[in-house]
Amino acid sequence: MSEFSPRPLWTGRTLALLGIVLVAANLRTAVAALSPIVSQISTDIPLTATSIGLLGMLPPVCFAVFGIFTPVFTRRLGLENVLVLALTAMLIGHLTRGGAGFLTALMIGSVITFAGLGVGNVLLPPLVKKYFPDRVGLITSLYVTVVSLSTLIPPLIAVPVADAAGWRVSLGLWVLPVVVALVPWLTMFVRHRVQASPGALVEEAEPALLGRIWRSSIAWALAVVFAASSLNAYAMFAWLPQLLIDTAGVTPAQAGTLLSVYAAMGIPCALLIPWLTSRMKNVAILVYLGVAAFLIGDLGLLLAPGTLTWLWVVLAGLGPLFFPLTLVLINLRTRTHAGSVALSGFVQSVGYTLGALGPLCVALLHEITGAWTAPLLFLIGTALAITVAGAVVARPHLLEDDLERRHRS
Repeated sequence: MSEFSPRPLWTGRTLALLGIVLVAANLRTAVAALSPIVSQISTDIPLTATSIGLLGMLPPVCFAVFGIFTPVFTRRLGLENVLVLALTAMLIGHLTRGGAGFLTALMIGSVITFAGLGVGNVLLPPLVKKYFPDRVGLITSLYVTVVSLSTLIPPLIAVPVADAAGWRVSLGLWVLPVVVALVPWLTMFVRHRVQASPGALVEEAEPALLGRIWRSSIAWALAVVFAASSLNAYAMFAWLPQLLIDTAGVTPAQAGTLLSVYAAMGIPCALLIPWLTSRMKNVAILVYLGVAAFLIGDLGLLLAPGTLTWLWVVLAGLGPLFFPLTLVLINLRTRTHAGSVALSGFVQSVGYTLGALGPLCVALLHEITGAWTAPLLFLIGTALAITVAGAVVARPHLLEDDLERRHRS
């Protein structure tokens, strides 16, 4: 039961609601906009498998690094100020990527863009808490769904825009939704003179708790689940179009559409998994359903890529249901607020760091073998690792109890 009495959703906070939704709409566009047009980019900037793998691992690396330092920025500047800076970084990054004339510039533009995205990832929950303390669940579900939509649209239009106007326009056009997202926040500054309260809303866990969390089985199990899910997702966003072109004989436009299908599977997961997780006594069912989806999807792409291609893509796309599952379990597997903050920081930093290896490992395996068998077997192996960690995650025990037992032993 919320301690806040619900009040009309729009009253006095229309700009904040629009601002949160529009920021969410920008948090994955840059991740999904590049891989469908790799062949067009390669005509101007030679891209090897390794360089594509490095580009693919940049999102989770930047999410991990800049997510860690965001609380430092907010203590000094405040939530809204840092958010505007993050959006500005996205704007500069999109323009730099679109205007890149060589690989280094493409890399630098991507880092700047993903840095802004990483900061935005961390800022949205406290912004929801600040402006909608009476409707946290509703607004969180809304913006997570919009984030999923932001991964669906870029692959659908990347190839057609690149064919019609060039790959630079296809990459650079994502500056437009960033500009739109800036409008409500800048308007709030002008109309209401928003005074962000530095340090009050992005809370950090106690240092002692952070030091002991490394010895917690539930923390490591959740980190493994989150990491395996991130690794598979970012590997697919980087490589699925090329894999389908090579093995299923689809066109680049069809591959982009199938990548959108893959991304679209995050929408039902975002809507249903949090609701199911909070109501199920045994979440092992969800864990094993996710693993089964991963395995069947990847095995289909390995053994029969040209047959029922859409089905294998749909099943592979359902595998990352572990993302919303993990976010909910972070709260369900902790008793205290400090424990929740500590577990969230640990799981996401470890998870994104390990997840960054996905695109690069797939790139190296593909370059070494010249085929897609080894990369898909690697992804299947990481999915199997979830079954081991999932057995720990499914047990209804709490982080604080786990740490207390280990402290006594």
